Amino acid sequence: MPLEIVTVHCLSDNYAFLAHDPETGRTAVVDVPEASPILAALDDRGWSADVVLLTHHHADHVQGLDAIRARFAPRVVGAAQDAHRLPPLDQQVREGDTVEIGSEQGTVIEVPGHTVGHIAFHFPESRAAFTADSLMALGCGRVFEGTMEQMWQSLSKLAALPPETLICSGHEYTLANGNFARSVEPGNRRLISRIEESKKARAEGRPTVPSALSLELETNPFLRPDSPEIRSNVGLPDASAAEVFAALRARKDNF
Repeated sequence: MPLEIVTVHCLSDNYAFLAHDPETGRTAVVDVPEASPILAALDDRGWSADVVLLTHHHADHVQGLDAIRARFAPRVVGAAQDAHRLPPLDQQVREGDTVEIGSEQGTVIEVPGHTVGHIAFHFPESRAAFTADSLMALGCGRVFEGTMEQMWQSLSKLAALPPETLICSGHEYTLANGNFARSVEPGNRRLISRIEESKKARAEGRPTVPSALSLELETNPFLRPDSPEIRSNVGLPDASAAEVFAALRARKDNF
């Protein structure tokens, strides 16, 4: 039985996720930007927070943890590489390590770039990946600490997951990302229709996250450096995929 995944809006544009195993009744919280909406979502469903999975150390992903810990005393999981700047961890994990939500096992994927210690969690049975600020809806995180090459390798790892995987990312940036995507690939009809679908969702107060990896592969420019239209628009028709990605990310930084 797959995990039940709930998107929880936090702060101005952050998302946390609840991942509930109906078989065992155990629940994980993925990232904790703000405690009150997470606690409300748990209470509404009668769930407890049994484990917290942290993707990276930025305050808008960890600052609600103390209140969650005070209420539920969950097991807290995060990257071994970033243990020195994450809240105290009960389980330090690296690439390929496993984590459990009830009866379902997930795998840790190291995805440096946005930060050097950023990780993602992939739960294959539930066809879900919690990617936070690495792969995002119609975009990717800004490269703050790592290198462009690292970020491209990280995105390539995530792009290789099964296409039906739900990408549970950390922010409601889809419309802004869509404006940039359209500027570099205006001929992508699936992109244009996705932007319109996202506008409708936001007008109705619905999140645009999570999104299917298959949709990201069709529309997210940071996964599409082989697109002839994108290559032409960034002036790199014969460059490597990594070079095109770096040019896209630099252009987005100043968009």
